Amino acid sequence: MSPTQEQITNARSAIADAVWNTADRYLRSVVEPEEYGDYIIPFAVLRRIECMLDSRKADFLDLYAGLKKQYDGVPDERIVSLHARTKLGLHFYNTSKLSLDAIAKTDDNVDEALNTYLGHFSPNLRDIWDSFKFTEKIATLARAQRLYGVVGHFAKLDMHPDNLPDTAMGDMFEDVMYRAFNTKGKSAGAFYTPRDAIALMVGVLFSSDDDGLAGDAPARTVYDPCAGTGGMLLVAKNELKELNRNIQVSLHGQELMEFAYGIGKADLIMQGNNPESIQFGNTLTNDRFEDQTFDYILTNPPYGSDWSDDYKVVATEATVEGSRFSHGLPAKSDGQMLFLSHVAHKLTPAHGETAGGRAGIVLNGSPLFTGAPESGPDSIRAWLLREDLVDAIVALPTSIFYGTGIATYIWILDTNKEPRRRGKIQLINGANTWSPMRKGMGDKRRELSPTDREVLIREYAEFQESELSKIVTADDLGFKDVPVYRQERFITVNSPEAVERVRAHKSFVDAHAGIMAEVDGAVWNKLPDLLKTKAKIKGVKMPVGLLSEIMQALAVHDDNAPAAIDHKGQPVSVAGWKMTERVPLTEDVDEHMAKEVVPFAPDVTWDVDKAKTGYEIPFTRLFYVPEEVRPLAEIDADVQRVMGELAEMFAEVKK
Repeated sequence: MSPTQEQITNARSAIADAVWNTADRYLRSVVEPEEYGDYIIPFAVLRRIECMLDSRKADFLDLYAGLKKQYDGVPDERIVSLHARTKLGLHFYNTSKLSLDAIAKTDDNVDEALNTYLGHFSPNLRDIWDSFKFTEKIATLARAQRLYGVVGHFAKLDMHPDNLPDTAMGDMFEDVMYRAFNTKGKSAGAFYTPRDAIALMVGVLFSSDDDGLAGDAPARTVYDPCAGTGGMLLVAKNELKELNRNIQVSLHGQELMEFAYGIGKADLIMQGNNPESIQFGNTLTNDRFEDQTFDYILTNPPYGSDWSDDYKVVATEATVEGSRFSHGLPAKSDGQMLFLSHVAHKLTPAHGETAGGRAGIVLNGSPLFTGAPESGPDSIRAWLLREDLVDAIVALPTSIFYGTGIATYIWILDTNKEPRRRGKIQLINGANTWSPMRKGMGDKRRELSPTDREVLIREYAEFQESELSKIVTADDLGFKDVPVYRQERFITVNSPEAVERVRAHKSFVDAHAGIMAEVDGAVWNKLPDLLKTKAKIKGVKMPVGLLSEIMQALAVHDDNAPAAIDHKGQPVSVAGWKMTERVPLTEDVDEHMAKEVVPFAPDVTWDVDKAKTGYEIPFTRLFYVPEEVRPLAEIDADVQRVMGELAEMFAEVKK
């Protein structure tokens, strides 16, 4: 008889308490409190995996004995893995007869026996023990004479899938990880994303799938290139199962931090997923899923992470047209936008009305605006907006992540938007939608309650302008930085110094000095025609270079002179004076200048051909609501009241 939901919940809580009680019973005074999780988690993982294998252990050992006989010795691990998978449906195994219970029943060489046991697991599990540095933890406990007690403690815990189903196991492990990371404080934020933030991402992502999740047996792939402890992948899978229990969900992830990789891989395995779902390595330099695209991507890459060590590989790939990084490279001091580009490229492309991929990526505020127009970061932003890949951006409250209190944003990308959303970007301001936590954890002092998440998901689904929602286009977010110059004003003044300046020109002859004297006082803008005419009359040449030199030598600034035009008909700018006017793409440049600039600086000119186009997403400005100014009469009344009170106080003092 299967256990009831209440029994499962009770078992989950009891086991979580029992697992964590290891700290009080065996770890206190042996390791620092912030390291409790580093010791407890590996044993919890080992016990769960042991229980998962328990029902097929005898069958597997028989199979293994047959293979040893067939191959006259220990067979190749690849052969063992193939037979285990095809004949018993096992993705991992242990070739030893040992168990935690068997080890706990002997007082001799517990550490040696435990290490032997770990060494007999299949290769796809052994790297988990390595990432946990399990052997070192075992040695520490053995030296403190606590290992025997810990092994016996975990051997008694019932973590069999029949009594603790995958989802309950996930909740239990989540509980243990939460307690472990709570002792670490800020450092937990490096690889652990709060589940409330993940739940919001998942809720927004899955609210738009063109009814594709409602089929008889739909299949979806989910990917996280910065998988951390695997939380995003597992929450996404569980939510998809809630929407349709017949759905087939394939998980994929990659993680560079060794300890986080071990936890993530272990968590996926303990909840019934393929050990190969998560891969170890650097996503930027070695994409372990290079030829694959995905239906859903969720990720929380590191903020402000230096990628200088990866620059050579990334820059080389960027030279390949259409590659992940070909749209631009951000500053080496912050690799967030590399992950943004990577995610966009890993989404399933659109084919028809029901295909395409969607992604949710958590970033800080920098990718909204960083970089000058047409720089690397701006080029990435421009590509995403122009290609209509940005579906929505949700501003999150501050202080909801463990390792930082800064403002963060969820970017929702989509390669096949709903028809009503095409060509538009929805900005949702959730900065003030939060609930206080009863007890903070690191920098996390706020949470997104189910009600808070419902508010923001509803704003997304309704796709309407409101206090929390703005609908914009790419052009609304684009601008041109137009160079503006102040135009010179010259009168014509001849002088001995002017003649000497021109005399050095190779085409100058004495007759040119006479011409300069004759045009003294003329309108400077008319000099090109005057100089040519005078030269023709005197029978001397007036090449363009000499003409330009004479004009410059005769030019003297005068505020009352007409705006200067050179011999090419171009405005002459004041040397060293330049400004940039930012003109929205939704406005005509000349009309904007005539309205916003010329009334205040009539002598300026601008060059649209030299303008640079850029994009930024000014969240704060778009949602800014000015404070209502109090009526003057009300302010005056307050002033009179305060003055009256002061008068009374002075009167009391005089008494």
